[in-house]
Amino acid sequence: MKIAVVGATGLVGSEILEVLEEHNFQYDELLLVASERSVGKQIEYKGKTHTVIGLADAVAAKPEIAIFSAGGSTSLEWAPKFAEAGTTVVDNSSAWRMDPSKKLVVPEINAKELSQTDKIIANPNCSTIQMVLALEPLRQRYGIKRIVVSTYQSVTGTGKAAVDQMMAERAGEENPPMVYPHKIDMNVLPHIDVFQPNGYTKEEMKMINETKKIFSDDSIAVTATTVRIPTMGGHSEAVNVEFKEDFDLDEVKDLLSATPGVVVQDDPANFVYPMPITAHKKDEVFVGRLRRDESQANTLNMWIVADNLRKGAATNAVQIAAYLVENKLV
Repeated sequence: MKIAVVGATGLVGSEILEVLEEHNFQYDELLLVASERSVGKQIEYKGKTHTVIGLADAVAAKPEIAIFSAGGSTSLEWAPKFAEAGTTVVDNSSAWRMDPSKKLVVPEINAKELSQTDKIIANPNCSTIQMVLALEPLRQRYGIKRIVVSTYQSVTGTGKAAVDQMMAERAGEENPPMVYPHKIDMNVLPHIDVFQPNGYTKEEMKMINETKKIFSDDSIAVTATTVRIPTMGGHSEAVNVEFKEDFDLDEVKDLLSATPGVVVQDDPANFVYPMPITAHKKDEVFVGRLRRDESQANTLNMWIVADNLRKGAATNAVQIAAYLVENKLV
């Protein structure tokens, strides 16, 4: 088993390496792959020194699996080249998510749809993954009519440069390099990714379209407002979901508690609820503030938090890779 991590020097790439180790992912050879400017760089991993190689050399090595976290343009150009060489690509970018010929996978929900012919598999958007994982058991039980979601997303979702901007602002540096159009520290930006002609951002449209694709249900109405906040550790979401059938709140908690990968933290009397600071470096999705929407029938309010670099990216990708190996699909 030969596995490649493409974009190994980035935030998500580094997280993928941590998750591979923590999950005891079995392989015979690990290829660390990055752009030309990082080729030749030495990375210490699991007591061994690895030399970063370029994309062409990685394709020539014909790994069984390549986990990509190198941006959409790189994925569009190179994922097909890996696939042609027989490699199965698990891609973290948005490049292939809405391609009707590609599967968009959250393993706990729809990994069973994968086959040996799927050579490019899309990892959903970080904010979508945590929401759909928490909603899936409730969708199965009650059916979903409509989802209204507002997100509170960590600067780590933008990358290292955004973290650097926030920390420089926090340290009082003058004129730090700007990733965002405004200051982010002690501020909130109702703006993630590029604004679209309909007034929504690309991030908001990703959540809308990806949710329907993962659930294989275009009848679900989804609307989103995505917001960047000056935190690290994870993304948070306020989700208002209208079901087709009425629900029992205790049953909702039982269903969520029994869902692999979901942890219920819902004890407001003792100030227990999900937070990014406690979700950091965790693989699970945390759910709390569960309460009935008293303004509308069959409707639930919930608060969902997950580490966007973990289940929102690296962990989900590694879980897909593990599923492929376990089911002999590579």
